[in-house]
Amino acid sequence: MTQRRSPHVSVGVLGIAAGSLLLLVNGYASSPDKDFIPHNALGILLLIISALLAYTGVCHSLSHTQLFSSLCLTVSALWCGSGLVYILVGQEVVQPTELRASLVPGLAAFTLALLIIGIVELFLKKVVFGVLAVGISLACAHQISSLSADCQSAMASNYLLVCLVGVYYGFGHLLSIITQGKVKPPGISLTKKTGLNRDQDQRSSDAVSVGLVMNLLSASVIACPLLGVVPRLSTGHVPWLWTAGVVQLGVCAVCYRAMDTLAATFYGFTALLKFAEGYSALLSFYSIQPLSAVPFPVVFSVLFFILALFSCQESLLEGLHRSFFGVYCIAIAAQPQGFHQAGTQGVQAAMFVVSAIMLLVTAFNMVSGTKIPTGQGYFKALVDRMQGLSLREHDKELHTPHLGYSKYADAEVLGHACNVLAAFAVTATARDQSPLSVLVLPWVVVAGGVLQLLCGSVAFARGKTFESTVFILYGMMWSVWGLTRYGGLYGDTRGFNVAVGVMSFMLFNCLVTAAALFLNAAWFVYTFTFQLILVSFLLDAVDALPYGYDIGVTVIFGLVSFYCFLGHIFNSTFQSPQIPLGRPLVKLSGVGGGSQVCPHLPARKVSSVHQIAEIMQNGGICGMPTDTVYVLVAACNRPDAVVKAYNVKKQAQDRPMSMWISSIAQLQPVRHLLSPLLLDFMEAAWPSSISMVIPRGPWMEAFGLGDAAKHIGTPQSIALRNPDCAVATHLMNLVGPIAVTSANPTGEADTTHHNQVYAKLGDKVDGVLCDGPSPENIASTVVDCTKIEAGQIGFFRVGLIPKSKVLQIFEEVQRKHRRGQNNPAFEDEAEPTDSRDDLGS
Repeated sequence: MTQRRSPHVSVGVLGIAAGSLLLLVNGYASSPDKDFIPHNALGILLLIISALLAYTGVCHSLSHTQLFSSLCLTVSALWCGSGLVYILVGQEVVQPTELRASLVPGLAAFTLALLIIGIVELFLKKVVFGVLAVGISLACAHQISSLSADCQSAMASNYLLVCLVGVYYGFGHLLSIITQGKVKPPGISLTKKTGLNRDQDQRSSDAVSVGLVMNLLSASVIACPLLGVVPRLSTGHVPWLWTAGVVQLGVCAVCYRAMDTLAATFYGFTALLKFAEGYSALLSFYSIQPLSAVPFPVVFSVLFFILALFSCQESLLEGLHRSFFGVYCIAIAAQPQGFHQAGTQGVQAAMFVVSAIMLLVTAFNMVSGTKIPTGQGYFKALVDRMQGLSLREHDKELHTPHLGYSKYADAEVLGHACNVLAAFAVTATARDQSPLSVLVLPWVVVAGGVLQLLCGSVAFARGKTFESTVFILYGMMWSVWGLTRYGGLYGDTRGFNVAVGVMSFMLFNCLVTAAALFLNAAWFVYTFTFQLILVSFLLDAVDALPYGYDIGVTVIFGLVSFYCFLGHIFNSTFQSPQIPLGRPLVKLSGVGGGSQVCPHLPARKVSSVHQIAEIMQNGGICGMPTDTVYVLVAACNRPDAVVKAYNVKKQAQDRPMSMWISSIAQLQPVRHLLSPLLLDFMEAAWPSSISMVIPRGPWMEAFGLGDAAKHIGTPQSIALRNPDCAVATHLMNLVGPIAVTSANPTGEADTTHHNQVYAKLGDKVDGVLCDGPSPENIASTVVDCTKIEAGQIGFFRVGLIPKSKVLQIFEEVQRKHRRGQNNPAFEDEAEPTDSRDDLGS
């Protein structure tokens, strides 16, 4: 119900209605000689509406209202591309006579894409969304006709239908939300269930269908010159191609969020192709004939074929579809002018048909209970017949632990592939030609730069500091060097200024290479060979580069990157055998040592808590989240574990260990030894971030601490606490009371994230429950209850709970006792004086 009441639906539908209103007014009011709305104004307005629809689509991307996000993002891309074309015409970058040739390829692609989405929506009996999609599709078709003949009224009539339906549904849905369902116009309810489970929704998100639409768009733009629809690839086609590239970068990020590494890598690759195609079209504005050097398209085709092979584990149709892009890269390498020649365009014509079929199958299977067969399971069946190969089962926890603030899949596959492409791209030389004419710039700047920055961001979100640093550093280096050497910024300038910049990158990479010694051999060789590339950049900057040195080191680095790419994609697919990446060349005990052997389990899963409980019952010590900071815990009934935790921390005398319980019920065996006032105070104050220091006594023997009891508290007192944390409470229900200390070496700051637990304590911990950043960075309030029977409490430390709140609770408990309202659990127990005698000093 929450999904259906989302205001994003109203915003998206009203945005589509607004764009339709804009275009229908322009269509009805324009004449063959003059447009009613100037091209610049029309383009800017379309871009604004496009941004609104893109925001709506992204916010609604994982909704159970399937394909609505696809509809919003597809229409957003349509109006973004159209708006940019209109702006180029308004700025006279594209001549008005070229408007038809610029618009037709994009409009043709969206006509088919929206028709497919609309048919699927109508099949699901979602009439409103189906009418919107089909209406815009027909409007695009009539707009193509109006560019050749005057039939703008037909286009406008379709937009009028879309506008009316959108306004009715959008305002009706908004009214239903405002009135909380009390006023609901007929026809706006989304009651039909798609029957998808969470895994299907996550694996087949709306973003995938949008990525396929963008492949359809670029195929249409490239293939149209071959079919005679437009004379040639020109500047007017750049907005379509680069819009597709930007959208597919977004799809790549969403696929990482959906834990689908293969899909994320694929759409990262295809985004790179869109930017390269757009760059090639842009060169026509400068009257430059682009040349496609052989090495990197061939390497790109190899990467595509490997990706297609491993994609067969999703479905054979998916693998076949992605293999077409490998063929496309071979076609680019086979012809000097690449995207401008018939062979490449012919492959794109075939890819247009394949992408349309994939869009139909993906959209239908996403929302329908009856599936179109795609060849799922054949890859697994084949691997099962092979001896020595064991397929890794798809598991949502494949990429755990999530050490950062967000859950993303690993980005190493795409990051290493980008370095392969960038390395082999710079092996091409411009010789006597203009550097801009050789298609190196997009491969180096976009593949080596932009995509690696994306990979670095994903790695940072996962908390993988080293990988994030490497990808961001190398991404910046490829971007700067690509623009400098191949973007026309370098010119003939060589000297000290350029050399200083390169040397700064070399210094940072020296630190990265040193850090790689502690990770594995593959990362060390990877960073070391990139240092050799930086040396070639430095020699080139001072005009002292030996002949062939730069090509040699870039090929070596490209091969090392290819090995890492192959190793990561292979190891994430197969359980065994594994492609070796090598052990750390230097290993230090302690820091980070637990990352390989210590299980890191998501705290929100019951099975994880049970696994940690089993570790503790067997004498292990573990890191655990609480309502404040992370702590190190051991079961009280395992004295050996308590001693181990004490030795790990090397406790200072003024920071003793404490005991935690899940509830007062765990004090049941010793309740006759504790005063009713104290227990009533505990009951009123707990669970919370309050620790209570009470006198030691014989009652501690009931928890099985044995000789380890001396490590908890001081000789006179002990701190007890019942935390307000569901995970900690559930764990203590399984293992009993626990001995607790902060999860950091004595004297250091508190541990506020699960990745800090093993970073600070290393392989000395046996397990960690991972729950991201601590909800609070303030420790608990420690209350002195040793003189509570005298009506006095004190404070050793005022933490998360303020002193006034604690005093208020205590005064209320005292007031009840003065009125004789004792805890019913102690009515039949011994007299309070006996309890006071048993507490001792």
